Amino acid sequence: MDRSTTMPHPHPHPEPARLAVRPAVDEDLPALQALARRTIDASYRSFLGDESVDWFIGSGASDEHIATHLRQGQVHCMQADGEIVGLTILDGPTLDLMMVDAGRHRQGLGRFLLGRAEELLFARHEDIRLETFAGNTRAIAFYEACGWRESGPLESGDGMPARAEFVKRRPAR
Repeated sequence: MDRSTTMPHPHPHPEPARLAVRPAVDEDLPALQALARRTIDASYRSFLGDESVDWFIGSGASDEHIATHLRQGQVHCMQADGEIVGLTILDGPTLDLMMVDAGRHRQGLGRFLLGRAEELLFARHEDIRLETFAGNTRAIAFYEACGWRESGPLESGDGMPARAEFVKRRPAR
């Protein structure tokens, strides 16, 4: 018997009904901060280096960035089956930050979260933007695959790593 016909095929992406994106509330802050620390620790070392990542996490800068934007009502969280698995920070026409928990990468969650962020931004803006570290080749490839266009490098001051800006225009209706 051909086992391929009797074995269930795993779904490469979660079913959208299991996912929800909502504005974050104060009670979400510890989970959002922990998610950001895990993701930075697991995903940023290759292009920022150990020293920078350890400083960013250890200094509390990552935690404060999320807390500040949460107080301003700019943070959204993505839940899968009730668990927070991603976050975005939307600041004016800018997708300031987007993270999917490092243990949940390559499951379609990023595409779902980015699509929801774009909907929210395009509801208020014709042109939207985001920045990413120039060395973050995985993120750059992802944004390009999702229709974002690189508009150029950004000035890096204060010892910050090089960044690239991406833009997207609201689709015609």
